[in-house]
Amino acid sequence: MAISEKLLNPGEKLIISARQHPKALFGPILALVAFLAIGVAIQVLLGDEGDAATWTTRIVWVLCGLGILWFTVRPFLDWLTTVHGVTDRRLITRRGIITRRGHDIPLARISDIQMEINLIDRPFGCGSLVITDASTFGEVRLNDIPRVEATQRQINELLHGLHGGAGQPRRADEGV
Repeated sequence: MAISEKLLNPGEKLIISARQHPKALFGPILALVAFLAIGVAIQVLLGDEGDAATWTTRIVWVLCGLGILWFTVRPFLDWLTTVHGVTDRRLITRRGIITRRGHDIPLARISDIQMEINLIDRPFGCGSLVITDASTFGEVRLNDIPRVEATQRQINELLHGLHGGAGQPRRADEGV
């Protein structure tokens, strides 16, 4: 489970708990491969020909290590620490490695849920949810949500039940 039980209020039930789809790690993995390839290529090209080549190789490996830390390790830790949850009362988001940031939206304040599935997301069954609420922030974007269509349906069911729509659908001749 991605969302910790300590984030829940007494009597609150966790309905959906999700982490970003691992697809979000494809870019960092490609960066890792690219930095390793650059380091190996420079080492092979320069070889062991004197002190200048040795120092140049070391400098290149240090730069590649820094690049790996920034473009691979940091995004992985960000992915690892980003979680989303929906309870029977609110939407919970938490993210951050050193500084944790969170956003809670009461379900009663959600006014719209949009779903975006681009071409790359389709084979993986993930996508983005854009949740609009009545706060000053306006909207919250949840990227790379696994099974995004099922998640949107579950949230819509919660909202429907919350707004008293659990009964019969309204007829066209009923007043608005």
